[in-house]
Amino acid sequence: MAAEIVNPLSGSGAEEGAQEEPFDPAFALHRGGKMAVRATVPVRDKDDLSLAYTPGVAKVCTAIAEQPELVHDYTWKSQVVAVVTDGSAVLGLGDIGPEASLPVMEGKAILFKQFGGVDAVPIALDCREVDELVETVVRLAPSFGGVNLEDISAPRCFEVERRLQERLDIPVFHDDQHGTAVVTLAALRNAAKLTGRTLGDLRAVISGAGAAGVAIARILVEAGIGDVAVCDRKGIVSRDRADLTDVKRELAGFTNKAGLAGPLESALDGADVFIGVSGGTVPEAAVAKMADNALIFAMANPNPEIHPDVAHKYAAVVATGRSDYPNQINNVLAFPGIFAGALQVRASRITEGMKLAAAEALAAVVADELSADRVIPSPFDERVAPAVTAAVAAAARADGVARR
Repeated sequence: MAAEIVNPLSGSGAEEGAQEEPFDPAFALHRGGKMAVRATVPVRDKDDLSLAYTPGVAKVCTAIAEQPELVHDYTWKSQVVAVVTDGSAVLGLGDIGPEASLPVMEGKAILFKQFGGVDAVPIALDCREVDELVETVVRLAPSFGGVNLEDISAPRCFEVERRLQERLDIPVFHDDQHGTAVVTLAALRNAAKLTGRTLGDLRAVISGAGAAGVAIARILVEAGIGDVAVCDRKGIVSRDRADLTDVKRELAGFTNKAGLAGPLESALDGADVFIGVSGGTVPEAAVAKMADNALIFAMANPNPEIHPDVAHKYAAVVATGRSDYPNQINNVLAFPGIFAGALQVRASRITEGMKLAAAEALAAVVADELSADRVIPSPFDERVAPAVTAAVAAAARADGVARR
């Protein structure tokens, strides 16, 4: 006999008379999915039908065949992003596969629309090899104005993004890397300003050398951080380690100017900034050895690497990845506006200059309202998306990647 399918909304499936499981609003909200396709033109009669479909559509198809750039004007291509995953590193859940990743990808798509006015389509792919992922996305790309890579495990995510951007003339953006990096930089700029310092005055330590850690290190160096050391499970990523992957070897080449070696705890001695994107727990004794007016961004979910109660004993500013504490480092502050700006000017890629511009614009939103509990805007601050969109569009033009 087949196993009984349990309805999470109606009960546990236990024998009659057993106490019913409590109603779960998460399942109620997700039933049937969180999004749908909606027409933007009416189809009320045969005249509408003949324009929206055959024969009227043939004129548009012919025009695009003769002038391919017209696809941006007469289809949704320039207004829609593919949200692509293989389900290998999903939202703190790990490798749960493509089907189980779909609720997250749907959620990402509605955030694109809600916070940036950008249409997005969730695409969960049943393939894991880099070659397969790249080739599949390349073949899907004609339908989209941009590609947002999501929840693809490191180190494959670096290669997938690099190769796709080499192959495609539309923006490719791995949000787990660059969205996190942009928001972190914005918050750190404001935290430094609040404590009377600049980025150049700071020595930072990043716990985690995966997608987010590498991207944060890169953008901090681009922005002029004084120094930054990145730590993985074996300690500080340094040039004298013989066990580094290609990505970490490159990372060692542009970080850790001080030449530190050893465990995370030794890197924190005298450090101005802690940035956690790894999980685990940092001993309080190590936190206590950080510099005065430390800045602690402990962003692991649901359990920050340094609990805010501990962090506040030693830090001037504390940020987490959680919505129930002040200063949430939330990617939704970045990716909708970044893509909106890139699509607005039909950018061929998202440059380092565009990311830096996004971070500067995001920081500026609350630059005159700074406090220890407000170094980054709320995702619901209506000033965020327009500011980031405008800054990214302007930077795309300045960097020569805009096509209108």
